[in-house]
Amino acid sequence: MTPHRNGSNGVSEFLLNCFVRSPSWQHWLSLPLSLLFLLAMGANTILLITIRLEVSLHQPMYYLLSLLSLLDMVLCLTVIPKVLAIFWFDLRSISFYACFLQMYIMNCFLAMESCTFMVMAYDRYVAICHPLRYPSIITDQFVVKAAIFILARNALLTVSIPILSARLEYCRSNVIENCICANMSVSRLSCDDVTINRLLQFAGGWTLLGSDLILIFLSYSLILRAVLRLKAEGAVAKALSTCGSHFILILFFSTILLVFVLTHVAKKKVSPDVPVLLNVLHHVIPAALNPIVYGVRTQEIKQGIQRILNKRWQ
Repeated sequence: MTPHRNGSNGVSEFLLNCFVRSPSWQHWLSLPLSLLFLLAMGANTILLITIRLEVSLHQPMYYLLSLLSLLDMVLCLTVIPKVLAIFWFDLRSISFYACFLQMYIMNCFLAMESCTFMVMAYDRYVAICHPLRYPSIITDQFVVKAAIFILARNALLTVSIPILSARLEYCRSNVIENCICANMSVSRLSCDDVTINRLLQFAGGWTLLGSDLILIFLSYSLILRAVLRLKAEGAVAKALSTCGSHFILILFFSTILLVFVLTHVAKKKVSPDVPVLLNVLHHVIPAALNPIVYGVRTQEIKQGIQRILNKRWQ
């Protein structure tokens, strides 16, 4: 494919070539992917409305959950509609600037989601290990400061990735062998040396996501140690139930991410389309399952949804 030039130095658009080695995947994947997208958007919308309308849910823990839902929805809207447009209408073209905007949102909001999980793990640590001090530590002001930290840290530390990629000279092809504008999928089309881009992607990913996962693991280690010291009957089960939903969400997020990393490491043994598929699913599966897990496991949210439904039907 001859590159579409933007002036004399770059392309004006890219073409997203989804599953070129497994074209049949587009047919059987389009329906479940669209259903997951609708589930993600619907479930997160219901959760946000419930938390907004129910005064009993106006607590720091649910504010953090609202932030997580908003991040999930933005990630879904950034990736999935474009993927479905490729599947259904073969709309593979994406403008130069839209591609790097998508790249920035994906990197930034995934890092924000990881950081939100870390703050939620700290919330559960204080609730279990320092229950008497919880109301004075986890306040509305704490949530505001945490939200500012999540936004500022990840918005600033991920902005260099798309900027460096956008400054490369694209003189080969404009066909991206991916469903999304992933950093390295785009950068490898350049005639320039992309070593810095690779190092920045690696260092940024492990610094942001890695540090969050370490702190999450530390929080749950301290929680487990505190829980095992409880001797009152039923205290262990009650303590674990307060952080069970959050732990399940972290498993959704980290497991898909881990499998994605492992497939890249073993890319000679798996189809190149497998990491592409996992990358797409990582933007929709956690988003679809997160609100369901909290809605099913959290009695306050279930009761809030029931009260709202009862008011609407009366």
